[in-house]
Amino acid sequence: MDRYIIVEKRDEVAVVTLNRPEILNAWHKPMRSQFVEVLVELEEDRSVRAIVLTGAGERAFCAGQDLNEAKSFDGETGSEWIAEWERLYGAIRSLSKPLVAALNGVAAGSAFQVALLCDFRIGHAGVRMGQPEINSGIASVTGPWIMREILGLARTTDLTLSGRLMGAEECHSIGIINKIVPQADVLTASLSLARELGGKPLVAMRLDKQWLREMTELGFRQCLDAAVRIHREAYASGETAQMMEKFLAERASRKA
Repeated sequence: MDRYIIVEKRDEVAVVTLNRPEILNAWHKPMRSQFVEVLVELEEDRSVRAIVLTGAGERAFCAGQDLNEAKSFDGETGSEWIAEWERLYGAIRSLSKPLVAALNGVAAGSAFQVALLCDFRIGHAGVRMGQPEINSGIASVTGPWIMREILGLARTTDLTLSGRLMGAEECHSIGIINKIVPQADVLTASLSLARELGGKPLVAMRLDKQWLREMTELGFRQCLDAAVRIHREAYASGETAQMMEKFLAERASRKA
């Protein structure tokens, strides 16, 4: 079986790598499924005290949803897709262990959301982050909820409706990149932070993370209910598939 998620143990820290570099580590069903399985395993592994999440290659942490998969969705499959994200986001939110995102490149759309759900984010000057889903015809629901919790409504509106990507300096200035280091040092700095966090008292870490999750659980559930309703309408309309086909064709022509 292809391994779209690679796990490497470095003492008490597990490094989890999103492994589809040929497509900028974009999410598809097998990668989502393997990622959830890995998180569940690492949560249960007592030898692991902290986790670092990164992407394969030098161009992208993750480019978000693989549009080649999503372009065939209809109203029903769009709802099933949200259920997969519920499991994935739920697995991240349920971790009792600190999770550090080592941002080796662009983090867009659902990958931006995953990065925001991590406890800390370390990147380099070339990192770009944002919610460009509107540009490919995908309605944003979970993204705006996560962004509003962290960034407030004004910036959430900006990023959701414009689809623009923020540079590393802007991300650092608003607190969603905790530290900018040279590109070659991103993983090393992330491992150092993970080891520091992994050395904190276990019970206090678990209870602090549990309370942070509980504070936002009601909003998370309301968001998922809205996502099913909104994506069913969006995919059933046909506009989403049409815009994704256009986006993919334009991208292919640029590469030709």
